[in-house]
Amino acid sequence: MTVTDPIRHNWAGNQQFSAVRCIRPQSLAEAQAVIADTSRIRPIGTAHSFSPLADTSQVQLSLAGLPREIEIEADSNEVWVSAAVTYGDLAPVLMEHGRALHNLASLPHISVAGACATGTHGSGDRLGNLATAVTGMRLIRADGRLVEIAGAELAAEVVALGCLGAVTHLRLATERFYEVAQVVFDDLPRARLVDSLDEIFGAATSVSVFTTWDESERCQVWLKQRCDVTSSWPQTSWLGARQRTTPAHPLPDHDPINCTAQLGEPGPWFDRLPHFQMAFTPSSGDEIQAEYLLPRDMASQAIQAIEGIRAIVHPILHATEIRSVAADDLWLSPNYERPTIGIHFTWHKTNAVYDVLPIIDELLAPLGARPHWGKVTTFTPEMIVRGYPRFDQFAKRVRELDPEGKFSNSMTDALMGAAMRDRVT
Repeated sequence: MTVTDPIRHNWAGNQQFSAVRCIRPQSLAEAQAVIADTSRIRPIGTAHSFSPLADTSQVQLSLAGLPREIEIEADSNEVWVSAAVTYGDLAPVLMEHGRALHNLASLPHISVAGACATGTHGSGDRLGNLATAVTGMRLIRADGRLVEIAGAELAAEVVALGCLGAVTHLRLATERFYEVAQVVFDDLPRARLVDSLDEIFGAATSVSVFTTWDESERCQVWLKQRCDVTSSWPQTSWLGARQRTTPAHPLPDHDPINCTAQLGEPGPWFDRLPHFQMAFTPSSGDEIQAEYLLPRDMASQAIQAIEGIRAIVHPILHATEIRSVAADDLWLSPNYERPTIGIHFTWHKTNAVYDVLPIIDELLAPLGARPHWGKVTTFTPEMIVRGYPRFDQFAKRVRELDPEGKFSNSMTDALMGAAMRDRVT
């Protein structure tokens, strides 16, 4: 195994890690031994979370030293992927076998294991988050045992924040290869998000709405439509918006050269569902991100609330992206048992963000908002825990499988403590 200096901070640099060292096992057996012999340890992937979720006071466990495995099962067309595999690694292999995933996030550069553990999502009224593709998993428990999980247990284990073990492999459902075409509309009046939300998000397989909350009160809409689905595009003029005839970038005044192809040109699913091409790294992380996942029937009210404070939001914002996600049955999924609208903020990297976040939190918490596990928030642990009906059962499972808190950190300790206090009261 390799022992190195720890990774000092996350991708964005807004979280400083306190680990004393990073260990990169070269085999599963080494990984099992390290976990069994260490009192505090956290698996770390691409470190794309903006929250303290990946931090630990002792040892970071990087599984990037293990072989990158992608194995498609001939009898089921499901695929096993090892922990360090990214969606950018996986997609071309699936294409070679005529297979595809149901959806992708905006960026293909994140690891499959990390994305699923935090409930990361793409967009689509009928599309669940990325974790809903998981049909099986292998992970190393706190005592060093390698176990395989399938069936009903997955509801508790897939979106688990790294609390139940170090995931070594995930098994994902795939489907036949398909193509997607993408068009972009400019100048959608923001008021349409309130009175035409269902029409907007039902207009294509995957829909993203971008706005900066500026005085123009206009939005940009990216529509991504599967080519194997019978459906017609909106007309050149739609809900007051106009279809672009030149490529766009999600951020105003940015060159779209590295964005995925638009103008209705069909292409592979993995080269249209993300906003950026797989060969391109969108930025160095010089930003801060927050996201709120709301019940769909509260979305219009949430948008109106943010509209009311746009004067303090717009000056420190790159852009807001609004997406839809289908309901699922995963206990800690932000989409648990409810169709969801996600309102995502990509902020400038400034301390002023932390003055605005409590104001947004206060507006959206009463509407049932659940913060994304991997983004920044000022929600208290008690507020977060109460948003998840099964959190108490999840906390009980953590206590049973990791009684010494080997996989815990300050963030998860606070959540488990809040769950215990809530159960007592």
